[in-house]
Amino acid sequence: MEKSPYVGAAPQYELEDRQDSSHGPDKLGKMGEAAEMFGDVETAEEYGYVSRGLKSRHIQFIALGGTIGTGLFLGIGAAFTRAGPLSVLLGYAFTGVSIFAMMQSLGEMSTWLPLPGAIPQFCARYVDPALGFAVGWNNWYASSITLCAEISAASIVIGFWNDKINVAIWISIIIVLVICLNIFAVSIYGEAEFIFASVKILTIVALLMMALIVDLGGGPTHDRIGFRYWKYPGAMKEYQAKGDLGRFLGLFSVLINASFSYGGVEMVAVAAGEAENPRKNIPKAVKRVFWRILFFYVLGSLAIGVLVPYNDSMLLGAQESGAVGAAASPWVIAIYRAGIPVLPHIINAVILTSASSSANAFLYTGSRYLYALAQSKQAPRFLLKCSKAGVPYWCVAITASVSLLTYMSVGSSSNEVFNWFQNLTTIGGLFTWCCICIAYIQFHKALIAQGVDRNTLIFRSPWQPYTAWCALIFFIIIIIFNGFKVFIGNNWSVADFLVAYIGIPIFASLYLFWKVLKRTKIVDPANADIYTGKAALDEEDKHYPIQVPRNFLEKVWFWIA
Repeated sequence: MEKSPYVGAAPQYELEDRQDSSHGPDKLGKMGEAAEMFGDVETAEEYGYVSRGLKSRHIQFIALGGTIGTGLFLGIGAAFTRAGPLSVLLGYAFTGVSIFAMMQSLGEMSTWLPLPGAIPQFCARYVDPALGFAVGWNNWYASSITLCAEISAASIVIGFWNDKINVAIWISIIIVLVICLNIFAVSIYGEAEFIFASVKILTIVALLMMALIVDLGGGPTHDRIGFRYWKYPGAMKEYQAKGDLGRFLGLFSVLINASFSYGGVEMVAVAAGEAENPRKNIPKAVKRVFWRILFFYVLGSLAIGVLVPYNDSMLLGAQESGAVGAAASPWVIAIYRAGIPVLPHIINAVILTSASSSANAFLYTGSRYLYALAQSKQAPRFLLKCSKAGVPYWCVAITASVSLLTYMSVGSSSNEVFNWFQNLTTIGGLFTWCCICIAYIQFHKALIAQGVDRNTLIFRSPWQPYTAWCALIFFIIIIIFNGFKVFIGNNWSVADFLVAYIGIPIFASLYLFWKVLKRTKIVDPANADIYTGKAALDEEDKHYPIQVPRNFLEKVWFWIA
C-alpha cells in the first residue's frame, strides 16, 4: 500500500500510557487521534486537535433540524405558487429519496472513519486529491457566503416588527453571536444547535397539528377544507408551457427548489470528527434523516397544499412586493386564512431562530471544511492550530471574517454585488452531494479490493453501490437542467444563465488547478487510504460506557437523543 499523503507513520500510545489516569480519557483519545493523523506526538502537541465535545443529543438534533433555515418557512412558498401543491409534494418527496440515499452512503463512510470536515478527506483519499481540493474549497466558499445570506435574512426578518432601526445594527449583533457560539468550545456550539433545533422541531410539529385541525374544520371559522384547493385552482400548475409539458416543467422546477431547501443536510458528517462515540451516534443520526425528510418537508409541503390555494392573492402579493419575514411565508398566509391572529408573530420569531441557527451551523461547517483542507495539505498548515478546548480558531476566524460581506446587503448598489457572490453558490450543494456519491462508490470498491467484508461494518447502507449511483444520476440531472427556464420561449437572460451554470466552470477550475499543479492521479481502490486514523478511533471505542436506561423516561430519552 502506498504511503498516505496526509500523514507520516502512525504511532500508538503505549498501553500503560493509555491506562495512566493522570491524562484523562478525553485527552488520551484526542492525542491518540492527533498523533496518528499528524504522524508523531510532537506535532500533535504543537498543533493540538479538535475535541469530541458533541454529545449524542447534539448530534441527533443537528441531524433532525440543524440546517433547516428560511427555505422551509419562506422558500417553499415560491415553489408552491409556481407549480401547485401536488408538484411541491412530489418534488420534495423525490428529492428527499435521493438525499436519503446519499446520506446512507455518507453515513457508512463517516462511521468507518469519522474525521473532522470528513467530505473533502473522503474525496481525496478514495477518488483523487484534486477532487478533495475542489469540493473542500467549494464547500468552504459556499458555507461562508451562505453564512452571510442567513445573517442578512435574520436581520431583515427583524424588520417584521421594527423597520426603523438600521439593519446594520442587527447584522453586527448576529455576527457577534454566532462567533461567540463557535470560538470557545464545540460543546457550546452543540448546545446552541440543540436549543435552536428543538425550537424548529416543536414548531413544525405544532404547525402540522394546526394544519390537520384547520383542514378538518377545527379552526375558528369551522370551515372543513379537505382537498378543496387541489380541485380548484388545481393540484398541478402549468409552468412555461401548456398541458402535460407545463405540469412536468412545474414539477421539475420544484426539484431544483427542493435541492436548495435540503442544503446542509450533510452537516452531521462534518460534525462526526467531533462527536462523542461516533460509531454509535452517527448511524443513529443518519437514520433520523429519513424522519426529518418525511415530517418536515413531505408532510410540511402537504400541509401547505391543503390550507392555501396556489393563486392566493396575499401570498402572491407578498412575493411580488418583497415582503419581509413571516409576511411572505405560506404558513402565515394559512394562519391568517384560518383566523388565528397571534401565530404570525410566533412564526416570525421561529424564522428568525432558523436563520440564526443556520448562520451558526454554516460558520461551524465552513471552519471544519477549512480544517479538513489543512489536514490534507491543501490549505496553509497554520490552520491546524487548535485551542486547548479543541477549536481550530484560525479556521473559525477566517470563515467568520467573510461574514463582513453581509454589510454589502445594506446598500442598494453594493447589494447587487452581494447577490452575485451569493449566486455563485446556487449549485454548490449539488456538487457536494455528487462528490459524496462518487467517493462512496470508490470507497465501496476499496473495501472489496482490500478484503474488508461489508457485513462486518458497524453501519452498512443497503443496496449499495446502486443507491449511490441512482442519487448521483439524479443530482447530475438537476445540475445540467437547473437553468432550463432560460432556454424556453423569450426567457433568455445572460444573468440568469450565469446564476444557473457558473458553478460548473468554477468547480472544474478548482479540480483542474490542483490536478495540474500537483499532477495527481485517480486513486487505485487497492491503494486507497481507508485506515489512517482508524486505529486510534477503534481504541477509543473500547472506553465509551454502555448506556442502560434505568426507567421508562430514560428509555424514551435515549431513543430520542
